[in-house]
Amino acid sequence: MARLIIQGGRRIQGKFTPKGNKNAVLPMLAACILTDEPVVLENVPRILDVENMLGLLSQLGVSVRQRGAVVTLCAKGLRGTSLDPVLCGRVRSSILLAGPLAARHGSAVLYPPGGDVIGRRRLDTHFEGLGGLGLPMTWKSGAFHLRRTRAFRGADLLLDEASVTATENIMMAATLAPGRTVIMNAACEPHVQDLGRLLQAMGARISGLGTNRIEVEGVASLGGARHRVGPDYIEIGSFLAAAAATGGALQVRDLPDTTTLRVMQRVFERLGVTWQVDDGVLRLPARQTLAVRKDFGDSIPKMEDGIWPAIPSDLLSVALVLATQTKGEILFFEKLFESRMYFVDRLLEMGATLVQCDPHRVLVSGPAKLRAQHITSPDIRAGMALVIAALCAKGQTIIEQAEMIDRGYERLAPRLRALGAKITRVD
Repeated sequence: MARLIIQGGRRIQGKFTPKGNKNAVLPMLAACILTDEPVVLENVPRILDVENMLGLLSQLGVSVRQRGAVVTLCAKGLRGTSLDPVLCGRVRSSILLAGPLAARHGSAVLYPPGGDVIGRRRLDTHFEGLGGLGLPMTWKSGAFHLRRTRAFRGADLLLDEASVTATENIMMAATLAPGRTVIMNAACEPHVQDLGRLLQAMGARISGLGTNRIEVEGVASLGGARHRVGPDYIEIGSFLAAAAATGGALQVRDLPDTTTLRVMQRVFERLGVTWQVDDGVLRLPARQTLAVRKDFGDSIPKMEDGIWPAIPSDLLSVALVLATQTKGEILFFEKLFESRMYFVDRLLEMGATLVQCDPHRVLVSGPAKLRAQHITSPDIRAGMALVIAALCAKGQTIIEQAEMIDRGYERLAPRLRALGAKITRVD
């Protein structure tokens, strides 16, 4: 297992360019199954989840060519529809191959997906939606078996939760389903929209992207396309939190759309962090006075996640660490995943002043002087949050299981070193 060794007390500052959106590129990789023509993706992050997803596609017979941040995929030589159980267990996005495989090739056999252990992550919405299109699932021999029936066609679907990956799975399958599909209570996150734009470039007829009602008019076939993956706003938020917590200044290029920036601002402004955007560059000033903005009547405020455009769950962990360096008290309420907040035990060991009220709520009081510790990364976002804590801490922190962070952040150690961090990776 890999470890990160971090000497705290140095500012994170300089110019930063985010990689492609992790949560957008993974379903885009699955979308190549929908056509025999080449699909070319630009700005693909070199992260472990992408590597595992490409491994699954290669095992199926998809031609994969990588050149830097450009990946060319061609599923013309597909030789099977049964996924490797070991690779399925390494990546959550393996479930995204269910819809494209069953819709275009008639069947799919996949095994329980892996991913972060942050609480129960239901698959029911995927299978209920795909079943509604005529792609029913049966469970046997420890695997999910999907088969295209004669009833395969568009349908009116009301999702029982606004699941991002279920929306993506169903939307991909619906592109080839005869007739019209209406997905109500659909997820509308930026990465869902980006996948939709790729599918449109491939010839899909999709409307309603960015809303909770997506309509798909099925077509006989899809073609190839070239598409650039949008910037990862969670990565941007992570590096902004690192800079703000250590008192550094940061310039960020290749920004997401205005709405996404406004959602991010909601997180940072609550903690006293401001920035300016001019000529497509976000400028975060150095040495800002970090102070919690209280609610009316001097009440302790609450920062809670939710479905888009509420605060993304993936930003809550890094915001919580930033709050440990911010004057005032604030309650964090993680409503989506019951195990995401358990990493705060490591912050307590480092000297943070906080109380975990229950699995979902943590009260943070700052600022606290953090101290170095020997700790372990439990998942992607908690791992990045602990890196930020280590950058603020006095002394040398060692973070084990750095490969958990590799699943979502490309070359984290050298990119942080370029911004002034004293960080070393040992494999």
